[in-house]
Amino acid sequence: MDARLELDRDLATMAVDKALDQGAEYAEARMESFVTNGLFLKNGNPEIAGFGTFSGMCVRVLVKGGVGFASTDILKKDNVLNRAETAVKMAKASASLVKDRIVLSDEPTHIADYAVEQKKKIVDVGLDDIVEVLTHIDKAMTESAPLASRFIQLRMEERTKFFANSDDSKIGSRIPRIAIFTIPTIKDGDKISQAMIQRGMAMGWEYMDPVNRSEEICHEIAMTHKNMKEGVKAPTGKIDMVLGPEVVGIAAHESCGHPYEADRISGREAAQAGESFVNAKMMGSRIGSSVASVVDDPTLENSYGFYLYDDEGVKARPKILIKDGMINEFLHNRETSAVMDMGQSNAGARANNYDREAIVRMSNTFVSPGDHNDEELFEGIKLGVYMKNFMEWNIDDKRYNQRYIGREAYLIENGQVKGPVKAPILELTTPAFWNAIDAVGKKLEFSAATCGKGEPGQGIPVYTGGPHIRLKDITLGVSN
Repeated sequence: MDARLELDRDLATMAVDKALDQGAEYAEARMESFVTNGLFLKNGNPEIAGFGTFSGMCVRVLVKGGVGFASTDILKKDNVLNRAETAVKMAKASASLVKDRIVLSDEPTHIADYAVEQKKKIVDVGLDDIVEVLTHIDKAMTESAPLASRFIQLRMEERTKFFANSDDSKIGSRIPRIAIFTIPTIKDGDKISQAMIQRGMAMGWEYMDPVNRSEEICHEIAMTHKNMKEGVKAPTGKIDMVLGPEVVGIAAHESCGHPYEADRISGREAAQAGESFVNAKMMGSRIGSSVASVVDDPTLENSYGFYLYDDEGVKARPKILIKDGMINEFLHNRETSAVMDMGQSNAGARANNYDREAIVRMSNTFVSPGDHNDEELFEGIKLGVYMKNFMEWNIDDKRYNQRYIGREAYLIENGQVKGPVKAPILELTTPAFWNAIDAVGKKLEFSAATCGKGEPGQGIPVYTGGPHIRLKDITLGVSN
């Protein structure tokens, strides 16, 4: 392991033992060390480069239902023990004030170490490597369509963690992540359109093959330009739609993942990120058609939201949020699973840094594949629209009313994909969306994203995705 990422694991166990000595009924320590590396290109010019190595630890404790949390970026014995004492003092003070005492679910003990392999380690990548790849991509972008401006960001990190708690769990991990994010603004005469493209994985520098990344991005730009030039107005009245994995993924994330976060359901997120139209009594009720299922699975190999144990030391597993159209499971941490009497957490606790609380989060949220070939989804559609991806989306604070505007879209006539359609608008409620699905494709595709939540805000890496799906009897919104 790179010397910059090494952690003195004994400090974590010392912190846990100190907290117990001070009167904590439960204690945990989470250590992190990470190297970050990246670059911005704006219109071909490097603007900001981000490089750094950071490390620290947090301690969380429970005392009589009160919680205490303290963190430090000074990983020395005296300082770490002081933070453990501080966390216990905070918990004792909290216990004297709270009406609803915090309880955590009982969880098994885990001893584990795991790492994502890299052919070329992120920590070994130099600025010259980054500039060479981004310059190649930037040049290809300028040749794919007329651009008014272009912005490229490369972000990568290698993060090492160690978690220890008073249940004797000890879990180490090392996960590299790399992502490219670009915003090209396409201009053709007086017409302007913008695309936001993000791709990423949990792997090493080998992901940044300049040819493959250029082909992906330039295809998106070229198709956006084609739709700008040739797109016709979308049909009115009731039609059928086929949605591409990018649209399917953002719908799964926004209208299933977020409203199924148990802390949001309980009202904790109301003043921060909003509420949920879902409540605990809706468990087991129908929300969609029998072919609609949604999964959140952090264990997908090399996925952008990958992990095998969450930040509370709980072993990760796939979470089936919607199963055959029925509300099947919420996203939990140890606190919410205890409150809702779920027995054990389903490993949804994540924090974006050592100095942040682990809260309920998504990982890789997607519609489960079905049994149709993509071609079969178009068969039988007399009049419809194929919305392959989106340029804009909106959803209300309760995650009930949603709206998606297509970027690359096509007319469907008599089962055949025809010419481009300009900016079709899909606008409907969440139950209407999931109930309109009548066929689901076989092939899964994913996009990388950064999900925001919490106060202070925590952006975390996730995948959104799914297969192509078909919606029946949809009325499109009205565009200008």
